[in-house]
Amino acid sequence: MQPQIILLKEGTEASQGRSQIISNINACQAIVDCVRTTLGPRGMDKLMVEAQGKATISNDGATIMKLLDVVHPAAKTLVDIAKSQDAEVGDGTTSVVILAGEFLKQMKPFVEEGVHSQIIIRGVRKATQLAVQFINEIAVKPKKDDEAELRQLLEKCAATAMGSKLINQQKDFFSRMVVDAVMMLDELLPLNMIGIKKVPGGALEDTLLVAGVAFKKTFSYAGFEMQPKQYTNPKIALLNIELELKAERDNAEIRLENVEEYQKVVDAEWTILYDKLEKLHLSGAKVVLSKLPIGDVATQYFADRDMFCAGRVPEEDLKRTMKACGGSILTTVADLGDSVLGTCQHFEERQIGGDRFNIFTGCPQAKTCTIIIRGGAEQFMEETERSLHDAIMIVRRAKKNDAVVAGGGAIEMELSKHLRDISRTIAGKEQMLISAIARALEVIPRQLCDNAGFDSTNILNKLRQKHAQGNRWMGVDILNEDVADNMEKCVWEPSLVKINALSAASEATCLILSVDETIKNPKSGEGPAPQGRPGARRPF
Repeated sequence: MQPQIILLKEGTEASQGRSQIISNINACQAIVDCVRTTLGPRGMDKLMVEAQGKATISNDGATIMKLLDVVHPAAKTLVDIAKSQDAEVGDGTTSVVILAGEFLKQMKPFVEEGVHSQIIIRGVRKATQLAVQFINEIAVKPKKDDEAELRQLLEKCAATAMGSKLINQQKDFFSRMVVDAVMMLDELLPLNMIGIKKVPGGALEDTLLVAGVAFKKTFSYAGFEMQPKQYTNPKIALLNIELELKAERDNAEIRLENVEEYQKVVDAEWTILYDKLEKLHLSGAKVVLSKLPIGDVATQYFADRDMFCAGRVPEEDLKRTMKACGGSILTTVADLGDSVLGTCQHFEERQIGGDRFNIFTGCPQAKTCTIIIRGGAEQFMEETERSLHDAIMIVRRAKKNDAVVAGGGAIEMELSKHLRDISRTIAGKEQMLISAIARALEVIPRQLCDNAGFDSTNILNKLRQKHAQGNRWMGVDILNEDVADNMEKCVWEPSLVKINALSAASEATCLILSVDETIKNPKSGEGPAPQGRPGARRPF
């Protein structure tokens, strides 16, 4: 009799083989069903409530995936590809999850029939490679020299990205604003130089773009009202210093013999503070910003000398001001010169809604801008911010890689036709696999139709017919419940979005198909209970 070998800890779950692959595919299908209905201009929104009761309304695939607390290890792969798509190109997060789910769904019958996973993976990789190659061949590249044409391209891409969001009614207004914001940046197009602030109240159309740095006025002491609120070409001091009298730290101890010594300590504190304030005044700085508090004495001192000050400025805003206006964030006032002070053409404090904003325009060092979003509900403004972030990412990508393809399911239908044609020239199992991937690509136009309440079978048949006749940019026309040439309708997307989505979806599919065993260790918290001290009472 063979001795029993215990290899894994007691309670470890191990499942393997074909049934495990199918179980993983089913888990991914469940995740896809969560976001399937959010695709496209007629997609529905999801309301997610966190444990603390915070509600989020969104139809952005990446946001939904982040907020879903997914515990299934294989399904987490889809969450990761949605996040990577969001980080890389900003849009197409729902598409990438739906594509990955559909690839797996089409591969499931092959797994059930006993086709080896590696053969399926090879077929998926080959199909993806052919699809990416074809996108690069047919993508339309506008002339970069023509500024007006490039701007029109970017606006159309931004409008397409916002077409499926809550703000799609105002997409023309916002697409112009987003393109203006990206055009203000330098060649590297750094995302952190576009600040987005939210101010409750007002209509969505009251959203404004500031060509410079703007941030909310911080807490201020009495005397602040007397400070000037506008300057032209001011010098700006950026500090990381407290300009107020501080209470002693805990457990500090000073032993004094008499009242005169106590008075000297008090005078020294005041002298140190006034010495700092005088150095700031003599440096010629007119605007003083500090990350740490600026007290009432300092506020009054600056007001008497026609200087503006703001304490407790968030670090992110202070850094953006430093990059835009020049200068350095100082931790001492010992060596204040023009080299460490920033400057801008115009500074003003302005009332926007219920908040006051400090606005710096005409910044010489770096090109920066701030979008101030107005709107009613807090959740609505948060969703607007996410939508603008997606549009900004798309415009950045389109500016760097200016090739575009038609959206609305047009490129997917053309890829599907192309892969079908190629599959017929290949012998062996790969023919079936590439043909299955071609079928899977049709999920995007089908889902667009389903979400809009159209008859998807009818519209897909029309699209197949049009693409077979050579109309490669025919896609779903959401407005008229028909098919249309989406290149002419200006439903444009950067080709990079589609390439990235296809590559990420195919990688996720290959990863899930290559896992044939899952081993779950028992939770560490479920071990034997710790023994109490001898003589100690057990808690009841």
